[in-house]
Amino acid sequence: MGSPVATQEPRSKKAMSAFERYLTVWVALCIVGGILLGKAAPGLAKTLDGMSIFVNGAPVVSIPIAVCLFFMMYPIMVKIDFASVIKAGKSGKPVWLTLFVNWAIKPFTMYGIALLFLGVLFRGFIGAEATDFVKIPFGLDLAVGATHGAGTVVMHEGVKMLQVPLWRSYFAGCILLGIAPCTAMVLVWGYLARGNDGLTLVMVAINSLSMLVLYGILGGFLLGVGKLPVPWQALVLSIAIYVALPLVAGYVTRKWAIATKGEKWFNEKFLHVLTPITIVALLTTLVLLFSFKGEVILSNPLTIVWIAIPLFIQTMLIFWIGYVLARILKFKYEDAAPAAMIGASNHFEVAIATATMLFGLSSGAALATVVGVLIEVPVMLCLVRICLNTQHWFSARERVLTTE
Repeated sequence: MGSPVATQEPRSKKAMSAFERYLTVWVALCIVGGILLGKAAPGLAKTLDGMSIFVNGAPVVSIPIAVCLFFMMYPIMVKIDFASVIKAGKSGKPVWLTLFVNWAIKPFTMYGIALLFLGVLFRGFIGAEATDFVKIPFGLDLAVGATHGAGTVVMHEGVKMLQVPLWRSYFAGCILLGIAPCTAMVLVWGYLARGNDGLTLVMVAINSLSMLVLYGILGGFLLGVGKLPVPWQALVLSIAIYVALPLVAGYVTRKWAIATKGEKWFNEKFLHVLTPITIVALLTTLVLLFSFKGEVILSNPLTIVWIAIPLFIQTMLIFWIGYVLARILKFKYEDAAPAAMIGASNHFEVAIATATMLFGLSSGAALATVVGVLIEVPVMLCLVRICLNTQHWFSARERVLTTE
């Protein structure tokens, strides 16, 4: 893939300098902008979140956020060549390793690490008695005073909500991040680590399709075990709105654009136009999230730190599990780097969307998923550097095998 990579290099570097490389900066500016907006216009985010589809008196889908999140996901799905899934069999071990780490290991390590730190070690710092108000699970008609999982149904600002311990709300957000392997930014990380671009695309496509089934199953199971049970129909609706709908729209758009305008126009013109849409949608969503959570952050600024620590540990753990297994399985470096990083990186767009839909824009769960965005770029850039500095692990092994 010498020549294709060479032609794509300027474009990839340009994309990184414009957005991905400074994603942490943009997120930090969104935190400040959102908090200032919340102070200047405290009713704005609340009004927007109130523009929802209600079921049994409980808000289920925030229409403005749903629109923002669709346009955040759609450009990502358009970039995926789903025809490459057919070639996945030829990739063999790297694909199976990725699926194993992403779905058999990562969700459960995230659950354990988040529970240890948020539910035990940091519980006193967060506030053992602190509570959060989240949406009543879709499909349930519970009376005020009824208990559900770890929460109690109460009337909050005229709407029936579920009052749960604050640390459990953060815990739920971490779970949603842990079951969302990356399907977008990993293309950038793989490129920077000089990985196999073709293999990365295959794994991205397979992850997108596997999420349609496994995200709902694991989400429902782990949230239920964590005493924040969510009915299956809520997760199914979440996947349909935030994954399936943009996936289908992206597939149809890609097929139509290439058939009518050609692949060169699609890659060089159309995708370039879509990139700002993703950026604007993501940053708009983050501003809204922080405009509603500003008071919580200002009253306890260390909240971000308490959430970030388990997320950081989880990211490093999953990377090293995948990377070491890749070495044991005698992968080439070009396959090992993306195979390890696709599990370490999170699909924060889906996590934010699901947390917002299931628990509400103002929930601690939504805030936790945003913290995932905040640490994503610096941590993943660190892992890229680790990969580049350990290439000799794999090349040395290949030389031994060749000698034998």
